[in-house]
Amino acid sequence: MAGSDEILSAAQALLARTSPEGRARARRRWERRKQRFVAMARRMFLATLAILIGAIAWGSLIAPLGFGGVMAVALGLILAWVGVILFSAEPAARAEELPQVALAALPQRTEAWLDAQRPALPAPAHRLIDQIGVRLEGLAPSLAGLDEREPAAAEVRRLIGEELPELVKGYQRVPAPLRRQGPDAQLVEGLRLVETEIGRMTEQLASGDLDKLATQGKYLELKYRGDPTAD
Repeated sequence: MAGSDEILSAAQALLARTSPEGRARARRRWERRKQRFVAMARRMFLATLAILIGAIAWGSLIAPLGFGGVMAVALGLILAWVGVILFSAEPAARAEELPQVALAALPQRTEAWLDAQRPALPAPAHRLIDQIGVRLEGLAPSLAGLDEREPAAAEVRRLIGEELPELVKGYQRVPAPLRRQGPDAQLVEGLRLVETEIGRMTEQLASGDLDKLATQGKYLELKYRGDPTAD
């Protein structure tokens, strides 16, 4: 029986990786890594340029560098590069920090934390994690301009910053031998509900944006073309 379960889990994991959601997750991870690499390369270039300009200015205006000065410059470059690499590393997301994360960054940080929990979750949950990741990616643009004091912001924060992490942590607190007696199914059902709810929130926020766009369009029409009903 254990062998059959392992085969089934491996098959489900493979399906999750090759699903559209799984490919989308891989694409998002690659894009984030590329962005971090580009930012790190830019910082390293600027740090190198600043050190070299400083060294040239010192050698030209104050005193020749000499062997000791060249070694000092080389050491400064190494320390600067190491500092840039350490500074550019993305810190691991922690569930305890999610309620305090800025609203605009919350979807990405929640997805990063949820993705890190994947090995400790049952295979049927993996595809739902990918689907939630897709939902979070779609939600993020609507949160960029949302006021933290809005009721919708509090609802979003409560769902993906508190209730979703607590659902996963509650499952992880159950001893492994007891999880197949119900918690596996409860976790999957809970993740499915979260995925549906994030989709509903995204639609509501997008609908609000469309209403604002329509109102602004009407305002511009009245202002620059005149009220068509005035005639």
